[in-house]
Amino acid sequence: MNKNFEDGILVIRTIAMPADTNPSGDIFGGWLMSQMDLAAGNLAGRVSRGRSATVAVEAMQFLRPVKVGDEVTIYAKLQKVGRTSMQIHVDSWARSRFEVESNQVTNAEFVFVALDDDGQPRQIDPQTD
Repeated sequence: MNKNFEDGILVIRTIAMPADTNPSGDIFGGWLMSQMDLAAGNLAGRVSRGRSATVAVEAMQFLRPVKVGDEVTIYAKLQKVGRTSMQIHVDSWARSRFEVESNQVTNAEFVFVALDDDGQPRQIDPQTD
């Protein structure tokens, strides 16, 4: 197994834009969750070496709001691989546009299942690197 998967890797870095705001003017939590799902899905595809789907999001916590213009950085870390499933921890950090330091804004546990061509669960092949 690739060591980086267990250590956590930077998967997405993007800028929060005005189109992604909620009625209060903060970045919509659903937008941030979708970015986290993309990051976890990217790692799930790399681990399973194929198609996979989100089946659960557990323990999501929003720690602070994300503002328009913030740089959002998302890290994914492989927690566990089962026969057909993967548990992936995702951390999201935001850096205010003109600042140096980032602050964690949310984290969650995502569960993915590897799928075959028919959309049915398939076994994840053990990897040797």
